[in-house]
Parts: sequence; C-alpha cells; structure tokens
Amino acid sequence: MTMPSSQFDPDGARLPVKIDTTTNGEFAPIALPPHIVKAVEEAHRAAGENARRLNLPRRRFLTGACGAATTLLALNRAHAAAGRTGGWFDLPNEAGLDAQVAEAALAKREFIFDVQGHHVNPTGAWIGKLPEGARPLASLPNAGCDAATGEALDYLRCFNADRFVKDIFLDSDTDMMVLSFVPAPYDRQPLTMEEAAATRALVKALDGTDRLLLHCPINPNVPDGLKPMESALAEYPIAAWKTYTQFGPQGPASGFRLDSPVGQAFIDEAKRLGVPLIAIHKGIPFSDQGYEFSTCADVGPAAAANPDVRFLIYHAGYDPDIEEGPYDPGNRGGIDTLVRSLEQAGIGPGGNVHAELGSTWRFLMLRDPTQAAHGIGKLLKAVGPDNLLWGTDSIWYGSPQDQIQAFRAFQIAPELREKYGYPELTPELKARIFGLNGLKVYGLDGPRFLKRAENDTVQRIRHAYRDNPDPAFETYGPKTRREFLAFQRLHGQGH
Repeated sequence: MTMPSSQFDPDGARLPVKIDTTTNGEFAPIALPPHIVKAVEEAHRAAGENARRLNLPRRRFLTGACGAATTLLALNRAHAAAGRTGGWFDLPNEAGLDAQVAEAALAKREFIFDVQGHHVNPTGAWIGKLPEGARPLASLPNAGCDAATGEALDYLRCFNADRFVKDIFLDSDTDMMVLSFVPAPYDRQPLTMEEAAATRALVKALDGTDRLLLHCPINPNVPDGLKPMESALAEYPIAAWKTYTQFGPQGPASGFRLDSPVGQAFIDEAKRLGVPLIAIHKGIPFSDQGYEFSTCADVGPAAAANPDVRFLIYHAGYDPDIEEGPYDPGNRGGIDTLVRSLEQAGIGPGGNVHAELGSTWRFLMLRDPTQAAHGIGKLLKAVGPDNLLWGTDSIWYGSPQDQIQAFRAFQIAPELREKYGYPELTPELKARIFGLNGLKVYGLDGPRFLKRAENDTVQRIRHAYRDNPDPAFETYGPKTRREFLAFQRLHGQGH
C-alpha cells in the first residue's frame, strides 16, 4: 500500500470536524443554517488562538485531539445560542487546550465496525458507459491529488483503493467495514463485485484479517434482477445483500415494496442461498416521485412475514426534509415511519430489524443536536440497544474520524431522557452501537476477531502512521446542486 508523500493541508486551513454541505449523492445538498456558518468561523478563530497558546503550528494542533475538541466546543456554543439544547457534545471546556482531557473524551476505546462504506474504481468498465465529455467527481475536493496525472479521467485515481484504506483504517479509528454499493443499473456501478473483492483482498493481504466485508447489490425489480445473486455468492464471500426500494428501471416511481411479490421473491432467494441478511436503503428520498418507496411502511410487514431474515435498515428511514422530534405516528416520512411500521407489525426491541446510522448521524450531529437526540433516542427504544448499527457512508464524507469523535462525546439531555424514556448514552451502550452489534448481526466470532485485531499488521501500520499523521480533512461527495445532479445522472437516477 503506497501513501502520498506530501502533506494535504500544511497551513491548517481545514477543520478536523468537516462542517459543510456534502451529501452521499442520494439527496441534494442543503445549505448550512446561519448559526452553523458562525460556528465554523468561531472554530477557526478558536483553533488559531489555542494553537498559539500551546505554541504549536496550527496544522499540528488541528491533527490532535484538542483540534477536534475545539471544533466540537464551538458547535456546542452555536447550538446553545440557537436554543438547540436537546443534546450536546459532553466535553470540558479545557479539552481545547489540554490534550489529556481531550483524549479522555475523544480517543479510541471501542471496537469500531462501520457497516456502510463506499469507494469508486477509477479504471472500471463503468467509465465506458459515461456520456461523451463527462467528468464524474471532477469537482470534488480530492480530484487534484498527487495520484492524478492530468490526463482525461485519470483524476479518478484520487479515489482509489489505497486512498480508501488510508481514509478508513489510518485516519480513523475504524477497525472493520462493510463495503456497500450505490443505486445504479448493474452495468453502471462505479464499483463492481470484482473490484470490491480486490479492495477486500488489499486489506486482507495486510495480515490475512477479514477487516472488510462485502455486500452484493441487487435490483429485484429489473429483468433478471435476482440472477446475479447465485453467481456472485459462488465467486465472492457475500456477507449480505444490498438493495434500494426506491430504485427502478423507470425512475423512483418504479420502485418496489419489500412486502410485494417482487420483494418477497428477493427475500426468498436470499433465504434459499443461505444468506438471510438484507440491507435496505430507507429514507433519504431520491425525489417526491415515488416517495412511498422511500418510507419504512413495508419494513414491519416484511420482517413479520420473514422472522428468519434479518433486515438492516440503512439510514433508519431518515429524511433530511423531515424534522426529527418526539415520535409522531402521523409523520409521512423520517425515522417515525420505521418506528410506526415496527409498532404496527408487533416487532419490538431485539427483533429481526436493525437500524443503521449512515448519513443520518453525520447530518444531524452538525446541524441540530436536539433532532439528533430524538433520532437516536427513538431508534434505541424501537429496535433496542443491540440492534442499532454504526455506519458512516464514507468515503463520501471523507475519513469518518470526525463522526466517530462526535458520537463518543454526544449525550442526550436529561430532560429529554426523562420525558421520552430515551436511554443515557453510556460508554457501554456506545461500544455496542460502534461495533459489537455489527459483529453479532454478521455472525462473526467477536472475541476471536477482537483479540486478533489488537496487534495485526493493520494495527501496527496505524500506530506507526500516527506518529506523524496526515489526514486530509476533506469530504468527497456532492456539495452543490449542480454536482448532485451530475452524480444522479452518473448512477442512472436522473430520470
């Protein structure tokens, strides 16, 4: 594995908690609220002052725990000024200047299993399907990295497997990840099963440790949509199937329900093949057209009819256009649709439905801690503390380290816990969410894997790298509406 030799941000111009409008390409970028724009300015100012007080170069300060703490504390102040106090980052004020205090709150202490990761293959067959003159991802921040030669589409090398490994396993505390897929026709996937398996082999070759699992993308509602399942399983170690109920051959309106004949046929095939684990994108609607397929109304009925299948609800039904508050069974979208669907189907905590936090946590943690508190609290009550899964949707958001640090520090306000029955986010509960739950749902031997991972090659490389870390502090997903629409067309969603 080769690493870039030059420093990404020598002047320390970027914050370690990446506060911007980036999305995962499945929803249009939403402008930052004014109080968050001010928080960014405040964080930059505070970072400069704290670096000077500690007599450290700004860049070195920002790559340490005090840099992350300074940014989160600035967010705390901004949220409080805006009256958003339902949750907060539980950090002492001195964490911005005292490395020991900052590390006590933000440093690694849990096994982190990210069940939703992505990257693209810069030389895949999908390149040949692009319209003439298309330059996918060219406007993204990392598209000028040292791996690019300046020729044609060669800038896509900036998003290759080596960069993925650096962002995930070196620049974050992530120990294990599931490599998932974006919604696209089979012939336009920017990462095919073969290419994903090659990335998995790259990680495995570091020590023979299975730190990367594979999803297999399935579009049940296209002709021969289930055909790839058996052949993929025969060739690759498929850990679960990934599908998008909103995706269809004629756009969002041609999506499908899990409890329809199309959905049940897919579920039956997963059972027949002996991999009864299905990850389903729910929430984050592609458009108002076909909105019904984005909600979780079909999750409860499908799960109740198939108790021998585990359903992993990616994004947990979250909709950026729906404000998350106390559970309201009348909500037409958002996390409440998952809670209501499970409630009506009689599926309680610890059942065969698991909720996943990719993009959901990242969006809420930056913009509104009260919504974040309600979202996390409702999910823990609905699916239970053993069925909430950690996911980040990276690499679209760059290295997931800031999401990890923010969740380590996050706490639900006591008044919300008392009023709505939300649990306190204890270190033990966070450890279950961060990774122990994922190990269980994927049927892995947790104690054996944990022991082996303590001193394998990945861990040793990580320790050596962190003597002189070089995180990019960049996000890679669409940041503007123009970038978002180009991304949608690239993956066949722009119907």
